[in-house]
Amino acid sequence: MPVVDMPLEELKKYKGCNPCPKDMDEFWDRSIAEMKAIDPQMELIPHKTSAPNVEYFHLYFTGMGGARVHAKYARPRGVAAGAPGMVLLHGYSGHSGDWTGLLPWVSQGFCVAALDCRGQAGLSEDVGGVTGNTLRGHIIRGLNDGPEKLLFRSIYLDCAQLAGIVINMPEVDGMRVGVTGGSQGGGLTLACAALEPRIKRAAPLFPFLCDYLRVWNMDLDIAAYEELRTFFRNFDPRHQRKEEIFTTLGYIDNQHLAKRIKAEVLMLTGLMDTICPPSTQFAAFNKITSKKNVLIYPDFGHEGLPGASDSIMDFMCGM
Repeated sequence: MPVVDMPLEELKKYKGCNPCPKDMDEFWDRSIAEMKAIDPQMELIPHKTSAPNVEYFHLYFTGMGGARVHAKYARPRGVAAGAPGMVLLHGYSGHSGDWTGLLPWVSQGFCVAALDCRGQAGLSEDVGGVTGNTLRGHIIRGLNDGPEKLLFRSIYLDCAQLAGIVINMPEVDGMRVGVTGGSQGGGLTLACAALEPRIKRAAPLFPFLCDYLRVWNMDLDIAAYEELRTFFRNFDPRHQRKEEIFTTLGYIDNQHLAKRIKAEVLMLTGLMDTICPPSTQFAAFNKITSKKNVLIYPDFGHEGLPGASDSIMDFMCGM
């Protein structure tokens, strides 16, 4: 079998190379406290689409920086209490998807929320407030202004805040709430589970946003991670700030958040992935201390993985 990264046995032991900030835990403890101090002013606005057995809502809440964040929310019609909950997180530059995409979960009895990441293709508000690149590049947004200004700090906290809202819905059993997503959604799944310890199960599919320096060293900052190269070319062409930059990125590196995860984790990955290299995914997976498993697709890259949706649904239905 061709190999684009480390052999599988090495992947299972790899612990990452991107530097971890010394105050990583304190930084995220402060960030979570700041998030919890916000009045979310949650709104549920009925959506015009109707279905015999489903209720659809636009869900809005106030997140970091005062942004109004949007998610689609659907629940079985007439559900009273005790339903499992699900948070869905989308790929980079995308949005929460069609309303009908929520139906497989609702058909299994779930109350489900699908986030629109701020600044991407959905209805969430991006309040900005940083210097430098804003045309593209959410990884590097705010990188010159300190870790509190990193856009993904706010997006990670949006995910955790939405999960907390779902957990506290009167119709939801807060002990049975899961989170899943692919690519960016996979990275956000890890972050969400790390920052909201009440998440019961997490299923990241080839997670993005892990071990940035490894991507750089593999010379794969050409697709999803292209903005790393753009940043250096624009703002540090002689790499004089390389250590500082990657250390700052360490605050939003999911390998360093992974140890906080208490949920049971099912990761799915293709060993031929050149968009989010397997070693970067395993850098995070190997630091998870809760119960975990990984489904390996040896011949697949960053693409649809046969049976993945069924495996994730079975995993979540077992909560």
